[in-house]
Amino acid sequence: MKAMILKDFAPIEQNPLELVDLSIPEPGPEDILIRVSVCGVCHTDLHTVEGELPDVKLPIIPGHQVVGRVEKRGENVSRFEEGERVGVAWLYSTDTTCPYCTRGNENLCPSARFTGYHENGGYAEYIVIPEKFAYAIPDIFEDVEAAPLLCAGIIGYRALRLSEIQPDQRLGLIGFGASAHVAIQVAVHWGCEVYVFSRSQEHRALAKRLGAVWTGTSKEEPPEKMDSIVNFTPAGPTILDGMRLLDKGGTQALAGIYMSPVPEMDYVKYLYHERTLRSVANATRQNGEDLLKIAAEIPIRTTITVFPLEEANEVLKLLKDSKIDGAAVLKPSPL
Repeated sequence: MKAMILKDFAPIEQNPLELVDLSIPEPGPEDILIRVSVCGVCHTDLHTVEGELPDVKLPIIPGHQVVGRVEKRGENVSRFEEGERVGVAWLYSTDTTCPYCTRGNENLCPSARFTGYHENGGYAEYIVIPEKFAYAIPDIFEDVEAAPLLCAGIIGYRALRLSEIQPDQRLGLIGFGASAHVAIQVAVHWGCEVYVFSRSQEHRALAKRLGAVWTGTSKEEPPEKMDSIVNFTPAGPTILDGMRLLDKGGTQALAGIYMSPVPEMDYVKYLYHERTLRSVANATRQNGEDLLKIAAEIPIRTTITVFPLEEANEVLKLLKDSKIDGAAVLKPSPL
């Protein structure tokens, strides 16, 4: 099979992903082999390639927003049939028995494995995953429409929940990439007033089209304070902007897996009056199921640009430079 593989960390400008030909993996007894139709491109892939995240297994095939069809089943698989369409997300497996898993926080499992990080991901023609960690894809979505939902959508949904936003409240979104442009549609569906903070004029224009009541940069002052904020950027200084924009009792949720250093924070100016700052770590399978359900009900529509698998380096460069409007998806050549 064709795959884009990372052997050594390097800036994306050095084209560290290599196109290789590998054997098609064999599924274990509890696994399914999926022929990849499309794989979404995520900022986490960029952080992985550039060596900004710890404990990445090398060599690794990145990618964790996979849509495809079951090609082969392990002997103990019963949930999915061959030929059925399925999705693969960031959470590849957990031990299912630790205190975090048993209390509903499997996203914090110390034995968790992640797709395209610990286990080979979807920048390839095939991928293997435990069937219990795959998703059924709602029929309403084409493959390319579904792919961004599987990370951008899921993590955005969890971030919204952890931001404690309620219907009819004011929500701020800092950064407006693939995840935010899904999250805004959920928030508008809930009846929230959404304010979007982005340096990109193109992204602000997209936010307006998707229902934002106000757009600007995080250095500007909107007409109202925010009840909740979800920060999608990897830039630590924007955290202070978010705390400045919060109303008393508000919460800022940090949706990224990576964040540059956070500046020193004045307690009274930024945190006092019961403001909350919290991180968002991964997501649970239930988050995924809930997101796919509400996405089909709305239905969420994603702005997508499709690229050949072989152009993964170039796509990640565009992502790094904020030149992707909405979401990018890689598509292997027809087999």
